[in-house]
Order: sequence, then structure tokens, then C-alpha cells
Amino acid sequence: MLSRLMSGSSRSLEREYSCTVRLLDDSEYTCTIQRDAKGQYLFDLLCHHMNLLEKDYFGIRFVDPDKQRHWLEFTKSVVKQLRSQPPFTMCFRVKFYPADPAALKEEITRYLVFLQIKRDLYHGRLLCKTSDAALLAAYILQAEIGDYDPGKHHEGYSSKFQFFPKHSEKLEKKIAEIHKTELSGQTPATSELNFLRKAQTLETYGVDPHPCKDVSGNAAFLAFTPFGFVVLQGNKRVHFIKW
Repeated sequence: MLSRLMSGSSRSLEREYSCTVRLLDDSEYTCTIQRDAKGQYLFDLLCHHMNLLEKDYFGIRFVDPDKQRHWLEFTKSVVKQLRSQPPFTMCFRVKFYPADPAALKEEITRYLVFLQIKRDLYHGRLLCKTSDAALLAAYILQAEIGDYDPGKHHEGYSSKFQFFPKHSEKLEKKIAEIHKTELSGQTPATSELNFLRKAQTLETYGVDPHPCKDVSGNAAFLAFTPFGFVVLQGNKRVHFIKW
């Protein structure tokens, strides 16, 4: 009798899996799911944790054993999709970029989109000219540290922040100059809103590039954006088909 009870308890434990989801602010949410839990169940847990109501822009991403990235399908079992050994690790990300992020109703939604675009900038997915890059970085600086204070912010203070994959000393100085002279008095929420308004005007806003080759065999990237379908080569958009 005791052995049967212990065996049943063991089978029950085997049907539970630990999941860790890395959020956009780099914090982590950990939970336990049943073996047959669908992606929607995990997504709803996350949204409840963040008090997120405007859910449709977001998704959960994971990397398979072959190092390929996928979006978790909400109608299918989480365990069957991941095909890896538990504990499972995934990421919460923006899946569908809003055409006008500044018009989002909820402050938490705007903040999460801000964090995603900030991430895109850092990883080199949001490409832009130097003047735009400096302005975007200055908005981030204002949102994170507030007004320039000569007593606290000494020479080279902007270099402590990593806005891009790489940047020059000249760009750092331009970022600090904009922060000092143009953004004083802006609240974090206002700076984030201005960041979103600027980012949405850029050609690579919302781009999630997938490698491919053109008809001549040259390397290129395909991507869907809120405004249409684009083909990129290097840092340039070579084709654009509007929705």
C-alpha cells in the first residue's frame, strides 16, 4: 500500500516542471507547470505577475537544442515545444511592435515596449544615423538618472552606460551634451515617451531580421515590421513592401 502511494506521488512530481522566464528588465519569473500545460497558461501567469492588460503585443521566446529561436505557441504544450531538459528557460519579449507605441493605453505596456526597443538598440537591431542614436541614448539617460547634476555627473559619466554594441568617445560626448542642455526637467515617463516617438520613425523599428540570400547569392535579411515587409543588406534597407 505504502509503495503504491509513494509511486503515485513520484509520478505526480514527474509531471511538474520548473520554468524560468527572463523579463525585459532582466529580472526572472519562476513557476511550476504541469506536463500538459499549454503556452497560454504560462503566458497568462506572466501577464498576471506584471499586471499587464495589453497582452497582444507580447510573446515568449525560447531557443531549441539546435540554437534556433522560436516563439512559444499558446495552443500547444510547453514541454513538447521546448524539447530540452528541465528546468526550462525562456524570455518574455515584444512579438508585435505597435505602429504608434506612444498611443498605448497602459503605462506598463509603454514601459515594456521602451525596454524592448532599448534592448534592440543595444544589440544592433535598431539601426540609425549618429544624430538619432545620440538623441535616443540621451532619452535613456534622462529616464534612468534624471537631470544632469554637475555635483554627481562628472566628465565621461555617459560612458558608464552601454547603449550600443560599440560607440565612440565622440558619440558619448554628444549624448552627454544633449542630456545636459536639452532634456532638463523631463520626467522618466516623458523621456520614455519621447524615446518611443523617435524610435517609431526609424526604418528598422520593430525589425526582427532573419538571414537569407538574394538572387545573386549575397547575404541579406528578411523582416516583418509594423508597417510592412523589408529586406536589409548591411545597415541599409534595400526593399520595402507596405502592408
